[in-house]
Amino acid sequence: MQNFPLQLDSSGIQSSLNTTVNTLIEQITPELPHTSFVTDLAFIMIIGAVVTLAFFKIKQPLIIGYLFAGMLIGPLSPFWSWILPEGGPASNVLDGVGILSDISALNLFAEIGVILLLFVIGIEFPYAKIKSIGRVAIGVGSIGLFSTLGVLFYVSTALGLQFMDALFISAALSISSTAIIVKILEDMGKIKKESSILVLGILIVEDVIAVILISSLQSIALVGSVSVESVLVVVLVATGLIVGTFTIGLRVIPPLIDRVAGAEHREILLLSVLGVCFGYALLANIVGLSVAIGAFLAGVLVADSKSAEVAKLLSSPIKDMFVAIFFISVGALMDVSQLENYIFIAIALIAVATGMKFGGNMLGNLIFRQKRGKALRSAFTLAAPRSEFSIVIIKTGVDIGAVSSFLFPLVGIISIITAFLSPFLIKAGDKIVPALEKKDNV
Repeated sequence: MQNFPLQLDSSGIQSSLNTTVNTLIEQITPELPHTSFVTDLAFIMIIGAVVTLAFFKIKQPLIIGYLFAGMLIGPLSPFWSWILPEGGPASNVLDGVGILSDISALNLFAEIGVILLLFVIGIEFPYAKIKSIGRVAIGVGSIGLFSTLGVLFYVSTALGLQFMDALFISAALSISSTAIIVKILEDMGKIKKESSILVLGILIVEDVIAVILISSLQSIALVGSVSVESVLVVVLVATGLIVGTFTIGLRVIPPLIDRVAGAEHREILLLSVLGVCFGYALLANIVGLSVAIGAFLAGVLVADSKSAEVAKLLSSPIKDMFVAIFFISVGALMDVSQLENYIFIAIALIAVATGMKFGGNMLGNLIFRQKRGKALRSAFTLAAPRSEFSIVIIKTGVDIGAVSSFLFPLVGIISIITAFLSPFLIKAGDKIVPALEKKDNV
């Protein structure tokens, strides 16, 4: 007797799941209006809390728990093919099935999470600290990024990628993730360490270079050459914003924050500092820079006020909620079902990118005569995680038709793997540095 495979109608399954969930919620609380976003947010908070608690119990960074939770509940998760009726091909089951449905709305809240994360971290770094590592951060960051880009481009072409594919993927994988690194350092209680100050300075430098790279790559793809004018414009704008912040901004914003704090009303102070945060993020976005840069500079301004600690305490709970949404959303958008198709090239690129980022940053630290322990810690921290800009760069290339579409799931897979690797590399640095220092003292 001939066997016919059971065909699953993924749209019908999705509709049935949504109807069941919505009906159940309406029966429990019929007086409340319900939308897909409210349902998504409820699942994010409940499942995120359960998963991150489990990761906390096994002494792993919370960020890994966030990413894992997103991978479980996202529309691209293979998890859903396991719980649906057997017999259907996995490719049919995966399309559009998952708890999360309103990804666009979640992305909006995720961007708020990045802004608040960099703002609160900026409050840890008053101008005096930033000034002390400015020249070193620019030098080390530039050496680490461009050395990684050059070697990755050579390896990518050796692996058989076309010129534009190799150029875009090597640019994407040469930039470390500000959001992931900052969150890991915060979870580990290392954010105020001397090496972390240098790392943060390097990350800001890399974000500025990333904006220049996006503009340059677009120019190469569309025109065939780099637009020197566009590069100069980005550099001048970034310099103008930073210089303006540390001259005019320092004279205006901190005194205003202190005057508001003098009213001794916490709600007004919270609204004021958030206004500075999002106002600066908007300003950075308007002039063509990353909102993360603007948010960090706003935090630095607040750090120079007498009310910095109170502002941080008030802002942190809001930041924690939106940051959780950000990382769970990142996990939800990772198409891990594509892993088997690109696993070998992904492993090769991860190995080269991680090794070169470590080596490039060590070289930069040696050139600028940084202490060995500080250099090693910063190199281990910056080695693995790839940036939000990595996905933006590849998406830009795909949107203008300059690169192959398979690069998008490839860079997504690399981002998620390197995010998991990062805490272990930082812990490895914590073990290696004391061992070397002990050996030197013997």
